Amino acid sequence: MNFFDIVGPRLKDLSDNEHKLFDFVVKNMDEINGKSIREVASLCYVSTATFLRFVRKLGFSGFSEFTTVIKFTLMNHQEEQENPFTVPQTDYRNEYTKNIEESIRVLKADQLKRIADKLAEHPHIFLFAKDTTKHLTEYIKYLFSMSGFNVSFPPDKDYRRLAEQQITDNSLVFIMSFNGENAEFVKLINGLIRQGISPMIVSITEADNNTIQNLSDVNFYIFTDKITINETDIGSRISVIAIMELILYQYIESYGGHDFNLKKNSQH
Repeated sequence: MNFFDIVGPRLKDLSDNEHKLFDFVVKNMDEINGKSIREVASLCYVSTATFLRFVRKLGFSGFSEFTTVIKFTLMNHQEEQENPFTVPQTDYRNEYTKNIEESIRVLKADQLKRIADKLAEHPHIFLFAKDTTKHLTEYIKYLFSMSGFNVSFPPDKDYRRLAEQQITDNSLVFIMSFNGENAEFVKLINGLIRQGISPMIVSITEADNNTIQNLSDVNFYIFTDKITINETDIGSRISVIAIMELILYQYIESYGGHDFNLKKNSQH
């Protein structure tokens, strides 16, 4: 009984306002757990009738089933964190696929279009990532650089400090932080705010309410199992690549026919 298994097939049918309610639910499951429908509706600034319609549209018979499934989803997630290898390998493959599908399914077309419009201005792109995500960001840099963009990916703290000084209002800043609470990146964003510099900030974080998400202009969240081996996080970040590729493909779809950055291959 998993919340995301139930709601996944129905997300495409949600309205913009319902997507906002869904985002709130996903990012505040711990707070919602155990509350009454009146309390949850109040947190979402909607009526109880509106929230109940939303719950039924997600595939639940009523609020009671909705909260029960959230409770079991949270319990199962905690158990998986404590012992990630109690699940048979076939289930791991299924969960791996589901995580990617959910990360892509919840993407909003207007967010992709908004970033594509920014890319059409040919901004200086900055990629900020650490730890596990850092290793895949080289590929992302390659992808956007080969598409004609000026991309900076500072590899360590000293280079990141220098890169921060190059960010302007016209820049596009991607911050990839799984837990969304990385102190260095929070400080970076707050520093830009204090200086009155307003680049477009796009973050990719886990599906939980976090500081970096709240400081970003656009946030995408990924679903992934948290797996630690030898005190190293090896949880999959393939969804990060998928999101960044889809951003680029949206740009190509929207502007590929008339943007000078995109050159067609010569025909021989």
